[in-house]
Formats: sequence, C-alpha cells, structure tokens
Amino acid sequence: MKDIYLKWIELGLIKRIVIGIMLGIILVIIAPEKASAVIILGDLFVGALKSIAPILVFFLVMAAVLQHKRGQKSNMKSIVILYLLGTFLAAVVAIIGSFMFPVELMLKAGEGSVVPPENVNQVVKGLMLNLVDNPVNALLKGNYIGILFWSILFGMILRDGKEETKQILIDISEIILKTVKVVIEFAPFGIMGLIFNSMKTSGIASLLAYGKLIVLLLACLAFVTFVINPLIAWFMIRQNPYPLVFKCLKYSGVTAFFTRSSAANIPVNMNLCKELGLDKDVYSVSIPLGATINTAGAAVTISVFTLSAAHTLGIQVDLLSAILLSILAAICACGASGVAGGSLLLIPLACSLFGIPNDIAIQVVGVGFIIGVIQDSCETALNSSTDVLFTSVAEYANWRKEGREIRFERIESVE
Repeated sequence: MKDIYLKWIELGLIKRIVIGIMLGIILVIIAPEKASAVIILGDLFVGALKSIAPILVFFLVMAAVLQHKRGQKSNMKSIVILYLLGTFLAAVVAIIGSFMFPVELMLKAGEGSVVPPENVNQVVKGLMLNLVDNPVNALLKGNYIGILFWSILFGMILRDGKEETKQILIDISEIILKTVKVVIEFAPFGIMGLIFNSMKTSGIASLLAYGKLIVLLLACLAFVTFVINPLIAWFMIRQNPYPLVFKCLKYSGVTAFFTRSSAANIPVNMNLCKELGLDKDVYSVSIPLGATINTAGAAVTISVFTLSAAHTLGIQVDLLSAILLSILAAICACGASGVAGGSLLLIPLACSLFGIPNDIAIQVVGVGFIIGVIQDSCETALNSSTDVLFTSVAEYANWRKEGREIRFERIESVE
C-alpha cells in the first residue's frame, strides 16, 4: 500500500486531478445510480476548503500585518488597480461581444425564490455592513470583507504586542497552511465526486436549448482569459506572460472550475502563491480580497445576460447606455458573493438600467441557474486564477523596476 501511495503522489497533483475527472465521467456513464455514493467525496472536499479558508485568511493576514515593518513597500495598490481594471475591461468585452453576436432568450421562470438587490446603493451598503460584521460571525459565515477588516486591525494593534504572542500567531498560521496542503492532496477524489454530481444532475440535454448563449459567454470569458489578462500582464512585466497565465489556470483555474466558489479556492491560491515564491505579506491579503472584488467573470455574466434580455425584448441600447452598463456591471461584480451563482442575483439590478421589469429579470436569472453548471464553473475559474495572476505580475513589475531578472523557471517547476 505504501508503494502504491508513493507512486500516486509522484504523479503530481494535476495528473491526479485528470485521473479523478476521468473516473467521475466513467462512473456517471456506467453506473450512475450504484456509484452515487461518490458524490459525498465532492461535498467533503468543498466543505473542507470552505471550512478552513476563513481561519486561514484570518490568521495569515493577522500574522502578515503584525510582521509588516512601518515604511515597508507593498504592492497592494497596484494589485487593487489591476483587479478593478480587469473587471471593467471584462464588462467591456462582454458588451462588445453581445453587440456583435446578439442572443435572444427563451424566458422561463426559474426554480426557487431569489431576492436580488434593488440598486447599487444596496450593494455598497451591504459591503460596508459586512466590513464591520461581528468577527466571530464573519468567520462562521465566510464573510471575507469582515475577516480582512478585523484581521488587519488586530494585526496592526499586535505590532506593539509581546514577541511571544506574535510568534504564537505566526506558528498558528504556518500550521494552518500545512493543513491546507493536506486538504488539497484530496482534490482528485473531491473533483471526481463533483464532476459525477454535475453530470448526473444536469446532463447535456438541458444545456442544448441555450447553446448560443453558452457559446457567447464562453467566448467572452476566453477572450478575457487569453487576450485581455495577458495584455495587462505584459504591460506590467514587459515579458511573455503566457507561461504564468497557463500556470495559474492549471493550478488555480482547474480546482475553481469544479468547486465553483472563489471563497473555497482561497486555500488553493494561497498555496500556489507560496510555491511561486511570492511575498506572503502581500498575497495573504490580496488573495482573499481578490475573491471578493476581482470578479471579471461575474462582470461578463452580468453584461451578457442583461443585453440578451434587452435584445429579447427589442430594447435598443445606445453607446452611452453601454458605457453605463460597463461601469454598473463592474461595480455589481465587485459586490458578487464568493459562492456558486453569486453573480446571477445581480442581473436584475443591471436589467433595471434598461427598464426591464423585475419579473422578467428574475426569469433571466432562472436561465442562468439552468446553464450554471457551465457558466458558473468557467466564471469562477477565470476569477480565481486571475487573483494569482495579478498578484504575481504586480510583484514581478517591482522586480523589473529594480533591475532584477524575471524568470519563469520556478513557475514551471511547481507540482
């Protein structure tokens, strides 16, 4: 058994995940009912990631802040600008794509009840209230804005604390990081359960009716992933960005695709940043922040669905309205939750810009839930992998200014 385990580990995480994907597909084809027990593996994996992520963020950010020396330079300003720029440009791409290839929807009421925000003020108010949420409640509910706020505040106060106290917190953060690595090792089995569950419950037939919409969404997401993001990265580092882009997709995008939750993928991204040799003081803050505000995929979803609804109803969208939609979609995307389907609930808010009735907008949300198995998976893969990409290029840009050579050998060696 030990020899089998060692050979399994030697395969590398991505190869093991591919095996898990193949096994999940095979099981759903040959034994969809008898193999239903494997679904619990996916639930356990996502549950473990979601459970450890808030604690990881809380202690890692606090440890990073209390070790930060006053006057020490940080890349956070550049990273936040990249997050916001990438989200806005994603909305622009989606709007241009929707104008070039307009799609009309077959509107059907979605299952379940949804309560979308009424206006942008409500989105911003929600973010501000989450900021000062009870710290214990923030940890229990996975409210990362609140977790970031309190952990940064505690860390700043602890700068003047006893060295023994500081060391204990640093040790705890290291223990949690090692625990995260253990959880990630079970990714192949968890993903096997997730893909089995997705294919068994959704199938392919229910997606064919919305083929044009799916193609438009995927095309926009792909353009942002392989054109817009690399252009931003090249502008920052003046070097071929694709080795870094593909590495982020390979190790962050794959797990995010199956978990469909940026929040659940935070431990994976932090582990990748550590393996890439990035500054822990920076990525321990930028990664959980990115899970909240770096949502280019959500901006694409909101824009495409809104304009599809407008095309369906015969509403003419002028240039000024398109620009306003880009801004509104970017703002709304930053308020999207880090859980599966979070961006869909913001579609009615964007639809209100064109006077689309709320009952029609809710039907559009229903369409989103129908194709969510593809839409939300690809959206989350883009969102989460971009967190690592922008965190990396911000640091590499500083290296370039300092005259240090940017080499990707370390990136290629991450396994």
